[in-house]
Parts: sequence; C-alpha cells; structure tokens
Amino acid sequence: MFNKILLASDGSEYAIRATEKAIEVAKCNPETTIHVVYVAGDSKGDVLQNWNTLGAQDKRKEKVSPSVEKLEAARIKYEVKYLHGEPGPAIVKHANENDFDLVVVGSRGRNRLQELVLGSVSHKVAKRACCAVMIIK
Repeated sequence: MFNKILLASDGSEYAIRATEKAIEVAKCNPETTIHVVYVAGDSKGDVLQNWNTLGAQDKRKEKVSPSVEKLEAARIKYEVKYLHGEPGPAIVKHANENDFDLVVVGSRGRNRLQELVLGSVSHKVAKRACCAVMIIK
C-alpha cells in the first residue's frame, strides 16, 4: 500500500487531475499522507518578478491552493513543500531522498516532437525516480 505519496502541483488543470487521482489512491489507506510539492524556478525572471519574499510566498501558495482545497475537502492528511530549481530534477531528488512510495504527476500531453525538444517533467520523473510513478493525463 502507498503510505507516502508525493504530488507535484503547479496549479494547472493537469495538476488538479493528478490531485484527484492521488486522493483516490490515498483513500485506500487511512495511513496515507500526500506531500504536495511546488517547484519554483531559479531563473532571473522569477527573481526579478518576485523580489519581495512575501509576494513570492503568496504566489506559491496560490499555485498549490487548488490541490490543497481538494485534499482538505477529501479529509486526506497532507503537507506542502516548496522546492527550487528545474521541476523534473527537483521532484526526482526530493522523491529519492525522502523514501516516497509513489509520485503522482500530471502530464500536459505534448506530442513526441515537443517532448523531444522541450523535455517533459513527467518523463524525467518516470525515468529517474526510485519509486512508482503515476502520470495523469
């Protein structure tokens, strides 16, 4: 059974679908805790746009709030963690260093060319995570 689930969330419709599926899985085991992670980029634009820490914190909370609201409504135990860096590697590192049983991540459904050129967070996570990975379209 999955006791510790990592849910990648960025506020997108894909992340909301992933949240719904993570809730379904979590309901199978009352001991499950879902760890919601949001990865904030380290790009120069992010730093300049969010120069005050309070504004950056509010923006991050806003991004995960749809997932948090669904978890609270379903009465699922959860924690929220904010990571920095490139999303794929940051999620993989966090998952592998913290012994998660399952990673749930949404997929935007890019075509093969887009995925080849742009890369895919879900693909990177699926290839490199040391636990089960559920990709939700």
